[in-house]
Amino acid sequence: MELFLVIPVVVLVLVAGLQLVGVARSRLELAGAARDGARVAATSPDPRRAVEAALAALPPEIRPRARVTVTRPSLPGRQARVVVTVRHQLGTPFPPGVGFDLSAAAAMTVER
Repeated sequence: MELFLVIPVVVLVLVAGLQLVGVARSRLELAGAARDGARVAATSPDPRRAVEAALAALPPEIRPRARVTVTRPSLPGRQARVVVTVRHQLGTPFPPGVGFDLSAAAAMTVER
């Protein structure tokens, strides 16, 4: 009898653990994309190149949902900042459309 009460709780904990792994993976991918974008923003005066670099670093399934913001001062020695944000959708057993925004930022010193 007690087994029937424990099994749903165990399944829920396992599903929550899988969701947490997916969030951590997405967060790492966003951080890498922000670093790639910041690296390009620090060396190129065109912010579109930084956006393209950040998007290229993301997996194809995330790219359409990603928003990239580039702040690049024109003076060398200042910080160029790239922020990558994506809406993370939770999977089963959560209802469709339930999710939250994940973001990562990186900054590098403008070289030229």
